Parts: sequence; structure tokens; C-alpha cells
Amino acid sequence: MRTTTDDSQDFGRLAEPFRRELIAYGYRMLGSLDDAEEIVQDVYLEAWRAYDRFEGRSSLRTWLYRIATHAFIKGVERLDRRPLPSDLSAPSADLSAALRAGSAGLAWLQPAPDSVLTGTVGDPAAVVAQRHTIRLAFVAALQGFPPRQRAVLILRDVLCLSASEVAAQLDMSVAAVNSALQRARAQLPADHDSVIEPSETRLRELLDRYVAAFENADIAALIAVLSEDASFEMPPFLTWFRGRDAIGMFLGARMRELGKASAIRTSANGQPAMALYTGPRDGSRQLHSLHVLTVAAHGVSGVVAFQDIAAVRRFDLPASHSSTPWLEGTQQ
Repeated sequence: MRTTTDDSQDFGRLAEPFRRELIAYGYRMLGSLDDAEEIVQDVYLEAWRAYDRFEGRSSLRTWLYRIATHAFIKGVERLDRRPLPSDLSAPSADLSAALRAGSAGLAWLQPAPDSVLTGTVGDPAAVVAQRHTIRLAFVAALQGFPPRQRAVLILRDVLCLSASEVAAQLDMSVAAVNSALQRARAQLPADHDSVIEPSETRLRELLDRYVAAFENADIAALIAVLSEDASFEMPPFLTWFRGRDAIGMFLGARMRELGKASAIRTSANGQPAMALYTGPRDGSRQLHSLHVLTVAAHGVSGVVAFQDIAAVRRFDLPASHSSTPWLEGTQQ
């Protein structure tokens, strides 16, 4: 058992390299970077206080994950589920109705910058899975799982721990872990494992066309870049739409009201994204929303346009943007 002051002082140096991957784990569990960071901070405080009792029978990383896993499970049990609009209601059939806002206490799923989520898995076998498991749709799906089922799926399929390792983390039998994993996999979206990403060139082309449609207030161009069954969601509004024709009719009136916009390209949850700025035709425009795009070979198949500016503060986007041509490069 460690008892020396030097060992305790070394804790920060030895444990700090694991903080970012624990936050990424917590984000998948909780759907919120804010909640994940708060809990990880508490995890590090608990681990620091207990470090003199760490016997080294497992690695420090494994020990931290055990503490964090139990903390995240408690967090899920304590905090409300963070959904997207499509998790709560059917798509709107009335394109002329006013948008319905969520209740004041409803906490929505938060987007996350790639810089926080990527590069946090050390096992090369997990890298491919990691890209799919930071997507909004995957994180949103997890929010409907029981807490331990979420943890089992992430530890097994994202972090590639063995069933016996997960059993030790969660104080479960290996049979119980395998059963929970089977149930969790069965509840994932049917196309989770079959997502085929377009080439980088195709991704850029579709994002270019999407951005240009908003910059030019060109609804025909927007409809052309959407897939036939595309979805369009706008948290914190409950109202959302399915189908490019419905989206086109809804956004057409809004584009006419807003006029031409400016944009900054970025990325979120491993997906292409656009920060939209609206305002006067001349001069500075204000940040309106962050659009996170799901892209397939045949077009943009889904958009989540986060309109709560506080929810996208982690992207370090400027509050205003000039009406000059949109900025090349990525803001994160």
C-alpha cells in the first residue's frame, strides 16, 4: 500500500494524461460535456484522496476508470436524460404552425467539439469504432439505455475492454455483462454498424453546397443537397421535420426573412458542421445556430441545428461575423 507523501504528490502527474479520455467516456454516458467534466473533477478528487490506498494490483488507468464508471452511473441516475427533439415526438405535419419550445427544465443533448472527443482511445482496434460512437445519433441512442447497460456498451465496444475486465469494473458477473451487452446492441439504430461515410472530397462538396445555400438564401440549392428522407431538428424547439420537401417549405419562409447569411465551417461529434450567422445585410452578423450534419453518399440525411447559443460555447465561435465571404478553416 502506498503511504508516502511523494506518491501522493505524484498522483496529478500520473493521472492527468487520462483526464481527456475519461471526459469523452462521460460525455457518451451523459450526453453533456458540462456534466462529464464536473463528474470527472469529482473523480480526480476522490482518487487523489484514496491514492495512498491504491495497491497497484491494476494499472492506474484501470483504477481511475473503475471510480469514474461508478460516478457516471450515479450521475445518470441523478440527472435527467438529454434527448434530441426526435426522441420526444413525431415530425411536425403542420408547416405553418409556430415552433413549440421545450419546457424550461428540459436539458438537451449537447454537441461536442472533435478536439475534446477524438484521439482519446489508445487501442488501435478501437479507433474505427470511436468515430462512429461520438456521432450525435449514437450518443442520443445511449441516453435511452439503463445506466449499467450504457457503461457495458461503451467499455466493451468503444474502449474494447474484455468481458472479465468490464465485470470487474461494474461488480457484475461475466454472464451479466454479456447479457447487458447483447441487449444494448439490440437497441442501437439498425444502421449503426453499416454507416458508410462518403470520401473527404464528397463530404467537403456537400458541406460547401449546404453552406452556400444559406449564404445565398437559395432554398432550391438547399433542397437539392438534402436526401429525400432527411430530418431537420432545432433544439431547444420540440418541433422538427422529416423529408426534404417539408424542410424546404419550412426553411423557405425563414430564409426569406433572414436573407443572405454568413457561416464558419467547423466540426462536431466527428461530423461536418456549420456555424450560421444572421443579421443586417451590411456589417456584423450574430451567431444564430450550429448545424451538425449527418452526411451520406446521396446527400445530407440529417441536420441538428442547435439554436441555444449557450449549448455551443465550447466551440469557441465568435459571437459575430462579418458579411464578407465565409471563413475557410475550422474553428473548434
